[in-house]
Amino acid sequence: MNSPDVHQQIKALAERVDRLIEVSRRLQDENRSLRQSQEQLTSERSQLMSKNELARSRVEAMINRLKSLEQNA
Repeated sequence: MNSPDVHQQIKALAERVDRLIEVSRRLQDENRSLRQSQEQLTSERSQLMSKNELARSRVEAMINRLKSLEQNA
């Protein structure tokens, strides 16, 4: 191998390493963003489940009151 070939191979390898570093950074950023989205969605889901449970309790209470009124009528 002559010196220009080795130099060209090193240059090509360095370019590939630079591209891999950039891809790695982009994937880290994307991963961070996805984790934040997941945390937000998990929080929203928890809030919705709480609201759903509250609504279910209220509906059950209304049904029980209606049954009580029906029995007293």
